[in-house]
Amino acid sequence: MELKEGILGRRSVRKFQDTEITKEQIREIVDLARFAPSWKNTQTVRYVVIYDQEMKAKIAENTLGFEYNTKTITRAPAIVLLTSVNGISGYEKDGSFTTSQGTHWQSFDAGIAAQTFMLAAYDLGIATVNLGIFDAEAVKEIAQIPDDQTVATIIAVGVSGVEPGKEAPARKTVDDLVSYREA
Repeated sequence: MELKEGILGRRSVRKFQDTEITKEQIREIVDLARFAPSWKNTQTVRYVVIYDQEMKAKIAENTLGFEYNTKTITRAPAIVLLTSVNGISGYEKDGSFTTSQGTHWQSFDAGIAAQTFMLAAYDLGIATVNLGIFDAEAVKEIAQIPDDQTVATIIAVGVSGVEPGKEAPARKTVDDLVSYREA
């Protein structure tokens, strides 16, 4: 697949077939996603894959507060908690910030990694959706995420149970999005 095809063709999918996503498939996706750029190549993103139905249900029922995402998580064969090791992205070794973005750089790195993960999955024929409405501390507790990490996002993973639309949802025009500063 060409990169342009992946960017234009990938869709968020919330309905999945009852088909296993194997550890080998996840490893292949992460093998590609690990090339996502990060602050000074610190590679602080981690992938916690949850297959356990009980744990998924506990996360869905106790941390979301959004019924649509609850159904998505319980139907997905697996979910991936994309976490970041705290206090590295955007920081110097002495703990001071290198960037005026402060702690936001950690989220920036996580976002790049999440998109790279989802494009890699798409390339392998695996559907994903990025879920952002959740209580990160509650998810962290249920999934026993180490104290030095933050849950950045939840990605539901599976074989698509629907035929995603060929047309992308409406997008703003390039002219709406870009401006130039010229001499």
